[in-house]
Amino acid sequence: MLDRLTLRLVRPPLLRMARYTVRVGVTADHVTLLGFAIGMLALPALATGHFTAALLAIGLNRILDGLDGAVARLTQATERGAYLDVVLDFIFYSAVIFGFALADPGRNALPAAGLIFAFVGTGSSFLAFAVFAERFALHSMRYPNKGFYYLTGIAEGTETIGFFVLMCLLPNAFPTLAWVFFGLCVLTTLSRVVGGAHTLKTLTKAPH
Repeated sequence: MLDRLTLRLVRPPLLRMARYTVRVGVTADHVTLLGFAIGMLALPALATGHFTAALLAIGLNRILDGLDGAVARLTQATERGAYLDVVLDFIFYSAVIFGFALADPGRNALPAAGLIFAFVGTGSSFLAFAVFAERFALHSMRYPNKGFYYLTGIAEGTETIGFFVLMCLLPNAFPTLAWVFFGLCVLTTLSRVVGGAHTLKTLTKAPH
């Protein structure tokens, strides 16, 4: 829901960083893989109760996640890069929640399981529509620079990271935050399923 605003704010500094990155010969895929590796450090940090370290890993992951796209646009965007970007993002998101479950299984395991379940809904509805958008040659007007059709929703990247930050700053409130975000993810999934199904029904009835 807030991704469009966030992207406008971060695009200028990311572009400056991307220009330097290209000059030193680092590719977009290198940035993607480095960001994923750093982000996955949040899992052991969370599991051992080092929430500040986890927050740092999450923040660096998100910066590099934005940087890889900026580098790709300055050089050459590829399907391989877009594929790696989205797959590794979903693995990272689930890893963070799993880390909180490991930190305190008694309090956090059930809300963590619920939230990962909700992530399956948001992720599958997002990616499944992207497949058919490619088939019908649809292009997202809100996110024209994305490597695939970016289906919007209430819970997008900005909201996800916002909740991750709150969870790291307020780890004792993880169960409450997880269930609140679970509700937003469920609403996002429902809106995507209904909206996506309606759009595809319209497209299949339209003359080609």
